[in-house]
Amino acid sequence: MTPVLARTGLGMTAGRKLLGSPIVLVPTMGALHEGHIALLRRAAALSQPNGSVVVSIFVNPLQFGAGEDFDRYPRDLETDMAICEREGVALVFAPGAAQMFPREQLITVDPGPVGQVLEGASRPGFFTGVLTVVLKLFRLVGPQIAVFGEKDAQQLALVRRMTEDLCLGVGIASVPTVRDPDGLATSSRNAYLSAAERVTALALSRALWAGREAAGAGPEAVLPAAQQVLDEAAKGDPPLVIDYLALVEPDTFTPVKPGYAGDALLLVAARAGATRLIDNTKLTLGPPTP
Repeated sequence: MTPVLARTGLGMTAGRKLLGSPIVLVPTMGALHEGHIALLRRAAALSQPNGSVVVSIFVNPLQFGAGEDFDRYPRDLETDMAICEREGVALVFAPGAAQMFPREQLITVDPGPVGQVLEGASRPGFFTGVLTVVLKLFRLVGPQIAVFGEKDAQQLALVRRMTEDLCLGVGIASVPTVRDPDGLATSSRNAYLSAAERVTALALSRALWAGREAAGAGPEAVLPAAQQVLDEAAKGDPPLVIDYLALVEPDTFTPVKPGYAGDALLLVAARAGATRLIDNTKLTLGPPTP
């Protein structure tokens, strides 16, 4: 089935009349990869028996800061459309910036305290841009369900909170992080990496696994185990430049306290060459070592 391609809000409104219910939205910035395909397949399952999958493709300028990679972010609508056709997507909504932001966006979504830490601290305004465009996509597409990846754990948590706090009536589903065979989390930005930079970047997933292996000994053991891997990679060629490594409670994204036991998230962000990558893993912390 060839997807309908809508490039405007009016086109999206017309296309929606052709869709079955539930409408399941997969918001993306394009350059679709195996991680996105996992989202599409989850969406297809959620749309059964009579619903439709909609994919949005929009490189959102509001979530890019000064000096970031907005202009060079990979864009390949033809390939993306072919993937969507293969995966049974009913409609692709690919608006231009003038459609999404016909005038200066004066009113935006405040992400609250969770949006001010980690990614929010490293990329000021990032989550305001993300939540604002997600809210607009929800209004333009009108989905009953939207699907997001767990690799962007903080973003996923904020989208869920916005949806609940603003009574948007959209169910939020998630898909676990998809990894390449070498362990690197799939990302459109992986295309930027040279062979040597990719080897350096593999330290992110190795650090997370080291931290997870130490989880039974409590929070005091997790960060040192992960940090040791990152410190070694920082001596590599090219070196890994660490932005943050954090062990947090999954609801508040605040650092876990000494002696904490229960579910947690271990998150890392770093640069390999000029490419900034993020990754995370869920873990269950045991009691601290006596």
